[in-house]
Amino acid sequence: MTPDAPDDSDTGLLGPGWAGAPAAHATSDTAYLRALLDAEVALTRAQAALGLAPAEAAAAVTEAADPANFDIRSLAARTADGGNPVIPLVADLTAAVGEEYGPYVHRGATSQDVMDTATMLVAMRTLGPVLAGLGRAERALAGLAARHRDTVMPGRTLTQHAVPTTFGLKVAGWRALVLDARDRVSRVRDSLPAQLGGAAGTLAAFRAFGAKDETALTRAYAREVGLAVPELPWHTLRTPVADLAGCLVFTAGALGKLALDVLTLSRTETGEVSEGSGGGSSAMPHKANPVRATLLVSAARRAPHLAATLYGCLVAEDERPAGAWHAEWEPLRDLLRLVGGAAGHVAGLAEGLRVHPAAMRQNLGLTRGLIVSERLSAALAPRLGRARAKKLLTELARRAHTEERTLAELLAQEPELKGVDLGDLTDPAHYTGFAGPLTDRALERR
Repeated sequence: MTPDAPDDSDTGLLGPGWAGAPAAHATSDTAYLRALLDAEVALTRAQAALGLAPAEAAAAVTEAADPANFDIRSLAARTADGGNPVIPLVADLTAAVGEEYGPYVHRGATSQDVMDTATMLVAMRTLGPVLAGLGRAERALAGLAARHRDTVMPGRTLTQHAVPTTFGLKVAGWRALVLDARDRVSRVRDSLPAQLGGAAGTLAAFRAFGAKDETALTRAYAREVGLAVPELPWHTLRTPVADLAGCLVFTAGALGKLALDVLTLSRTETGEVSEGSGGGSSAMPHKANPVRATLLVSAARRAPHLAATLYGCLVAEDERPAGAWHAEWEPLRDLLRLVGGAAGHVAGLAEGLRVHPAAMRQNLGLTRGLIVSERLSAALAPRLGRARAKKLLTELARRAHTEERTLAELLAQEPELKGVDLGDLTDPAHYTGFAGPLTDRALERR
């Protein structure tokens, strides 16, 4: 390919988070063209089903609406003239259908009807692979949580060791987020509506063509296109787009939290987990970078800003806004791509994640036993008194740092603790609270 003959296709060169994923195919220009044509076909077929158009017209439009019959680059070039791709597409589809049945193409509809319906179709077709990826991740995480129910590791707050926890409980939390995302995506996917309102949301043209009531055609149209029946035309009532944005940005953030934990735990100096197949470095042969987790965090950082644009488009004037509707298309596609790619990456990350319990146990000792100081405070207070127990532990904590000795060693030298089972009290594995039962309870959720 030379500079004189550029390839303008969006191949994902700068989108490693979604390049090659099912979402890339489901949100491509060709996929949008397919959805636009599906919306046009459904409209004619719905009218034919109600006797508002000849059956032959529906057959002719269906036959002509093959994406291979349309020059997508020509459509894109002509989109700027009318501000949306539906206008040039209708012209080309009408010509392809022919003179006899061409008048039934796009009959009674407006560009936004078709564009919004196609957008919902693209979203529905993208969310299917998203749910599949989330399902794979959930199953892998459930297995990890069960296997590591009692694997003790440092709990960390504000970047520092706090008290012991278990890896099983941490993974159960990740799984809960994945299930929360799954539930939101499923609910939104099932409610994505068709759009049909005509020029200003009144369905006036369809009544002029002989429609008997305001619901029959909308229901037939939604059924033909495979989307939910809207309560009202939603030209400027952008709840469906806002709900879609909300579930997508939540999903990106939920998966990003999981990924950021993996990034933190897989640092060289921590080494408690690692990706099953890390990426290489162009300069450092020894590196195995946590690439999947990195791409998930990248998606999580981008998603809120894309969603902000979509939420801003809720402020839409009149019966068709100038600019707000148009501003949705690109950020929504970007969000679908990001989350579609992220769902695949989180599945691969969860399925291949390697856990290193020995490193977890070793890291528990980095504070020389101080990670169980909370337990010792509670256990020694009845024996020594609360004030004395606090004073003693504060002094021993200082000495543990300065003398580089363990808290257990120093406690064993205190005469007033003679007879106390310090081995049990200072073992981090014996201070994980209800981590095990909490993990069990989390895994009951299906």
